[in-house]
Amino acid sequence: MPDADLVKLYSGRILELAADMPMAAPLDDPQVTVRKRSPLCGSTVTVSLDVADGRIVRYAQDVKACALGQASASISGRQMIGRDLAEVAAIRDSLRAMLKESGPVPEAPWDGYEVLTPAREFKNRHASIMLALDATVAALEETERAGLTVS
Repeated sequence: MPDADLVKLYSGRILELAADMPMAAPLDDPQVTVRKRSPLCGSTVTVSLDVADGRIVRYAQDVKACALGQASASISGRQMIGRDLAEVAAIRDSLRAMLKESGPVPEAPWDGYEVLTPAREFKNRHASIMLALDATVAALEETERAGLTVS
């Protein structure tokens, strides 16, 4: 990867997002915890959450990823409280389409992903960018299968 491409890919805004990770404090006794790993780069994201009436009421993420994966988790983590499986699956699918099919950038309340549009050209980074959303969808699917709620 040429130096100019690296500079474009790792913009100042991506580094700012990566350094400002929301929802990083671990949860005491979460209903579910899911860890996802990108086999290509070794990035991992662990998501813990609680749901009530099918919506996230508590959320935590432990992100061990490149700056792109961290930036993606930073963007999504700010929006997780109050979301249900359909909403999180839709943003995951929208982000995947943005990266893999040059689809549109996700809109509010999921705005911010435009900083990751340069990553479209770097397929080896896509899995890391998707990890937080993939882990959250898997966690919500697990809570749905188990019929979990917060009392």
